[in-house]
Amino acid sequence: MKKALVCGAGGFIGSHMVKRLKKEGFWVRGVDLKYPQFSPTQADDFVIGDLRDPALCRHVVDMKFDEVYQFAADMGGAGYVFTGENDADIMHNSALINLNMLEACYRRNIKRIFYSSSACIYPKYNQEDPANPNCAEESAYPAFPDSEYGWEKLFSERLYLAFHRNYGMEVRIARYHNIFGPEGSWNDGREKAPAAICRKVAMAEDGGEIEIWGDGQQTRSFLYIDECLEGTLRLMRSDWTGPVNIGSEEMVTIDQLAYLVMEIAGKKIRVRHIPGPQGVRGRCSDNRLIKKKLGWSPSYPLKEGLKKTYAWIEEQVKKLNLQEKREDKSNETQEN
Repeated sequence: MKKALVCGAGGFIGSHMVKRLKKEGFWVRGVDLKYPQFSPTQADDFVIGDLRDPALCRHVVDMKFDEVYQFAADMGGAGYVFTGENDADIMHNSALINLNMLEACYRRNIKRIFYSSSACIYPKYNQEDPANPNCAEESAYPAFPDSEYGWEKLFSERLYLAFHRNYGMEVRIARYHNIFGPEGSWNDGREKAPAAICRKVAMAEDGGEIEIWGDGQQTRSFLYIDECLEGTLRLMRSDWTGPVNIGSEEMVTIDQLAYLVMEIAGKKIRVRHIPGPQGVRGRCSDNRLIKKKLGWSPSYPLKEGLKKTYAWIEEQVKKLNLQEKREDKSNETQEN
């Protein structure tokens, strides 16, 4: 039986990867600061621990794994990454995790390790026109990411590539573009645009109003979680290191994203634009390289992924509302 280690297995992408690997017959160990929030982990072994601690990394890498997936990072959506308030934590925590995991895997002679980088590494100057962003892989340099999150990801890409060159580790690197789907952050301040908009629409009354940061004309592409996993596994099991984009080429404005969610919800809601963190003006995956190297690229329509995500978030909102009603009723009983 093949063995896999998933770092960040309590998070959104990591918990889904554990499920996918189990379906393929792997024995899986997960490690994270916490268990998955929305469903029980399917990992055969799950270690609660802090990968910033080198001793913990040595502890979890105590055997020969066929595949190691490194998703663990200090991250979040625009409200977490672009305010500047979390920059030191983001850079310090994520860099420590990557330094420790590479060292532990090298000392255990583990060869194949996947690193999840980000489209946030691309230069700000190539993403100022929302209609024509340049996110081709070779455009990463001269470097000028729009956030410290992007700078740390770019540093860690180079760290993994150095271990590949110097120690023969079979490193695989993907630059993810806005992965979304059920069982991701949706109301804790770390949620990304699809989840945030789904939550706002689900909580709004028909004919009501929601708020959107900025003018709503900033563009992005969003990739459904199943496609992310498929691309990751194809890269991991190829003979190519990368880095490569794993993302959708279906680019929309944030306003278009909001109206698409409203259509799915069957609601007519006004949009009010307010000041807030936005990141670059335009970003969309360039899939020419992944098509050339892997003979595959994502094709799942954004609307279909949003239908599944909205249904899940709508259910979470209903559960939250029910819980609040019960708490209010309990408080009333205690007061009387």
